Amino acid sequence: MKSAVELRAGLYRDSVTLMQISAALSELPGVGAALVSMATPLNLDLLAGLGFEPVPASADPNDMLVAIQAEDEGSLAAAQSRLSELLASRDEPTGAQGSGRAPPPGTTASALRRSAAPLALISVPGPHAFVEAMDALRNGASVMVFSDNVTVGEEILLKEEAVRRGLLVMGPDCGTAVVGGVGLGFANVVLPGPVGLVAASGTGAQQICALLDAAGVGVSAVLGTGGRDLSSDVGGRSTLHAMRLLDEHPGTELVVVLSKPPAADVAKQVREVAGRLQTPTVVGFVGRGEDDLTTVASKVVTAAGGPRLEPPEWPAPYQRRPRPGALRGLFSGGTLCDEAMVIAVEALGRVASNIPLEPGWALAADLRSAGHVMIDFGDDQLTQGRPHPMIDWSLRLERLAVEAADPSCGVVLLDVVLGYGSHEAPAEVLAPAVRAARQLAASGGRDLGVVVSITGTSADPQGLAATARALQEAGASVHLSNAMAARAAIALVKGTA
Repeated sequence: MKSAVELRAGLYRDSVTLMQISAALSELPGVGAALVSMATPLNLDLLAGLGFEPVPASADPNDMLVAIQAEDEGSLAAAQSRLSELLASRDEPTGAQGSGRAPPPGTTASALRRSAAPLALISVPGPHAFVEAMDALRNGASVMVFSDNVTVGEEILLKEEAVRRGLLVMGPDCGTAVVGGVGLGFANVVLPGPVGLVAASGTGAQQICALLDAAGVGVSAVLGTGGRDLSSDVGGRSTLHAMRLLDEHPGTELVVVLSKPPAADVAKQVREVAGRLQTPTVVGFVGRGEDDLTTVASKVVTAAGGPRLEPPEWPAPYQRRPRPGALRGLFSGGTLCDEAMVIAVEALGRVASNIPLEPGWALAADLRSAGHVMIDFGDDQLTQGRPHPMIDWSLRLERLAVEAADPSCGVVLLDVVLGYGSHEAPAEVLAPAVRAARQLAASGGRDLGVVVSITGTSADPQGLAATARALQEAGASVHLSNAMAARAAIALVKGTA
């Protein structure tokens, strides 16, 4: 086994780009592991955990860390060559080569003074995000903070400053937004239209956008607020402000508020403010006793004057044959996992998870458990030092093979999220894995059911219909509605399909 570890001084790329590069290198023949990231203390610890030699103590968070492990010198050289190509393809001209362009600004403030941009996207290591975001606010720009590991105290200070200035803070850990028709972070290609979304949930917002798109209803904006915004500590500061901003926005005729399970006191306040807005508002909170996201989307379509929502599905030929056994959900979207669990618990009882609905239902560290299980592979504990599972399928494919070999598993439920930032061709990796999993189960005398929730729009670069058909041909039942996918999987397990 050959390995190479190096630091590239002063070379920066945002975290999404580095996750995509790491995933692309990991998929090369002969490559066992690849980590391309900024040399933050967390990433240096992860480097050691992956078995690489430590880097010099002089490593700086502004340096790029490159670590590649391969079977032989040829594979290592090929990976290094591919890395150079990937980095070069994302380079921006800086004027240093005589292009006549001005050198890039050195600070957020100087960049805003030069461009007068109304929005700054902050994607730097968490400990530095607060300073950059505050710099942007004080120079008149709203901010989308893609970075995580920002403290709750810093988040509150940023959001209070934004409200004072009539600006908006989206995040921290805001992965999805659409502003001025431009998708930021993980975003789908959406139709322009009258619906404005405020979402403390990235994949929840993407699911709603996908369902609206299927009904021909477009959006004016998607304003992510970060997963902690509706906690008791943060108090919905960005959500409430974003609701008021959309209420005043001339292109928004209907406001939709989405969230993972919020704090009860904040949920009450959101509903009270929604009732006072001049613009009709639909509130959707994922949780027990609440409407699922498909029902929320149906209400939105009706309120927007669209046709009856009928989410498309691509059923597998065998889908109605019962699959007695355990249901195992392998998700990349936390909200989609939450929604599926809420639906499953009503029908099946206890569901163990790493993001459990009940404290006593938490999975062990190895994520193994008897009975029904749903795992959010996008949880922070599982993405440290790894690309997000919407980019890198490796952990979920490994677990799919484990479930295929487990005689107690009857049905596997997965989500596929399309759009910018996600894997460029998920069907190319998932369809063969579904086919192999069903064959493995069949060798043990089982007929494994595979159900897929696909979140995407007709214009997404991966191709919604083509991706769904490829998975269908591999033996999966595919649904645009995550709630319908969960119910289809449950019906197979219960033998009521």
